[in-house]
Amino acid sequence: MGDRGTGKSTTIRAIADLLPQIEIIKDDPFNSNPIDFKKENESNEKLKISTEYIKTPMIDLPLGATEDRVCGTIDIEKALTEGKKAFEPGLLAKANRGLLYVDEVNLLDDHLVDILLDSAASGWNTVEREGISIRHPARFVLIGSGNPEEGELRPQLLDRFGMHAEIKTVKDPILRVKVVKDRISFDMIPDAWTLLYEEQQKKLQNKILEARKLLPTVKIKEDLQIKISEVCSRLDVDGLRGDIVTNRAAIAHAAYHGKTKVTINDIQNVITLCLRHRLRKDPLESIDSGSKVIQIFQEVFEFLD
Repeated sequence: MGDRGTGKSTTIRAIADLLPQIEIIKDDPFNSNPIDFKKENESNEKLKISTEYIKTPMIDLPLGATEDRVCGTIDIEKALTEGKKAFEPGLLAKANRGLLYVDEVNLLDDHLVDILLDSAASGWNTVEREGISIRHPARFVLIGSGNPEEGELRPQLLDRFGMHAEIKTVKDPILRVKVVKDRISFDMIPDAWTLLYEEQQKKLQNKILEARKLLPTVKIKEDLQIKISEVCSRLDVDGLRGDIVTNRAAIAHAAYHGKTKVTINDIQNVITLCLRHRLRKDPLESIDSGSKVIQIFQEVFEFLD
């Protein structure tokens, strides 16, 4: 969340190019994982499936989308031409095992927020339409962006976001000019810019792949977990999502940097992102939520810069 025109949407949409391809059952509308499919059909040894690799899905959810477009609906064309009732998958089906992005998420209609909450909680989407009942997996990473000045995000949905980054407008005039020049140059010769950063992007992709392989081996000591929970407790964070997300983020941060043990530095780098949006808002509070998290972190961990 942050000021308009700071490149939030551009950054988010670029994430998809960094992620590895995923293996799916060929022509499957739900991007089903072949491994899961085989486990569900172990009794049928003769069953054979063909698979293919696709880019990690990056699906945009428009603010004006209807419930049918998001959840799925009856395939009218097949009903008219073949006289059969068939299901036409929606955006949640396309986003399964990928990313679902909502720009201006704080302006999203309440009925769509409710749908996202249900899917995010269960990992499944259930559709009841005209005598058809279908349930399909809807496990996705929900990403949202917006300007808080245009409206607040519902607390129930805000809590579902694991991390919260605050984006502010650059004040340094020299850096602003550099951004403007680079943007103008990119608009004129995009292919040259793509080629210029191709090698760096491949290195980053490989680093992410290596981190994924290393992730299951990364450990975090119990005394660090206790201190994380103490920070959450002193900040009066509701529930345990803050504790869980901070642990997971610290482990992921360690894996990304090629480590098998989580350090205080890993926790320090992620804890503000994980907790700042979970603090109760006090109109009389003079300290910024991010600064408050850092302050309590330093007191609990006895760690100063």
